[in-house]
Amino acid sequence: MQSSQQVQFVSLLLMRLERVSVDSYWAHRASGVRGGLLRVLERIEAGQAVDESELKRLINKGFQILERAAQERSR
Repeated sequence: MQSSQQVQFVSLLLMRLERVSVDSYWAHRASGVRGGLLRVLERIEAGQAVDESELKRLINKGFQILERAAQERSR
């Protein structure tokens, strides 16, 4: 993925993770993933090398959290 696409994608995921309800069990985990994604985003924007496997892990974890938070909310 190109860096501009990575920035847009990570930014979108960050916005979604910020919207996880503070009452949700998943809010604390979302906060941790957001912190990791913010660090990666800073590296991308600074033109530094990014560990692609770490980025993929954080993205996957972020989507898992969003999915589970949505399931929790629909109950």
